[in-house]
Amino acid sequence: MLYFVLSKAGIDKVFLIMKGMNPLAFISAIFIYIFSLYVSTIRWRLLLPEGFRTGRLFSLYLIGSFFNTFLPGVIGGDAVKAYYLSKELRVTSDELKEQDSGSEQNSKLNPSPITHHSSLTISIASVFMDRYIGFIALMSVGLIAFPFGFKYFKGSNIGWLLLLIVFSFLMVSLLIFWLRLGKGIRALSDFYDYFHAYKNQRNVIVKTLLLSAIIQIMGIMAVHILTMGLGQHISLLVFFIFIPIIITIATLPISISGIGLREGSFVLLFGFLGITPDMATAISFAWFLSIASGSLLGLVEYIRHSDYFKR
Repeated sequence: MLYFVLSKAGIDKVFLIMKGMNPLAFISAIFIYIFSLYVSTIRWRLLLPEGFRTGRLFSLYLIGSFFNTFLPGVIGGDAVKAYYLSKELRVTSDELKEQDSGSEQNSKLNPSPITHHSSLTISIASVFMDRYIGFIALMSVGLIAFPFGFKYFKGSNIGWLLLLIVFSFLMVSLLIFWLRLGKGIRALSDFYDYFHAYKNQRNVIVKTLLLSAIIQIMGIMAVHILTMGLGQHISLLVFFIFIPIIITIATLPISISGIGLREGSFVLLFGFLGITPDMATAISFAWFLSIASGSLLGLVEYIRHSDYFKR
């Protein structure tokens, strides 16, 4: 897909366009991305047991972001993030056991220690829920913006594509949360127990949805700023409709960090607005590079965490 896009756009033209980008726009996009990760951390903390410090979880989020740049899809780093969180849970549980081993009273008050199985279940379920709520906000943003930006794509199949994505998302949600597909399997049963625990916590759900909307809006604004930095002035409404579609397609785990899928989506969708393939590819690459640059902080945190667990 990437080869097809570059052969059509012309790699020399793409990099020539990117050379003319306003550096301030690129730096702004990097900072917006890092701040969105911090807001995402706050959302994730709401979906976890009490006691986690935001700074510690932010470190894990950065690590996951770093691994996203060279793992399949744009959520490959979630597995790494869940792995480190499960280790954090077990280490924290062991530390509490050591502190309370000499106190019979405290040992009665504290909950049972977190086992390998329970820590892994909590980690994977919380990461999944964090990502799932983010997708709900993403779909909602696209649907709300669509009626206002319909004039830009009238006569095209963009509307059907967005509706197809939303319909597929609803069907998967139905299988997971209402029909509880695979609930007879012990591992999946534990996941459903986790989801059920948050089902009636409306306050938490509302907060996470609001934070998710803010995160998605920040991501869309970053792409819009990069586009202006490349000298293109496109209506902001267009990005609120296109970006949810592009992110959903790039999430498919059939390419590294969504490379190729993302560029192809940019060329296809922005082509409806008369944007040339080389410019659309340049916008896509600029977005990817801003994310990759911001994710480099995760490499530092990955080294720190590796040393911590070795100790």
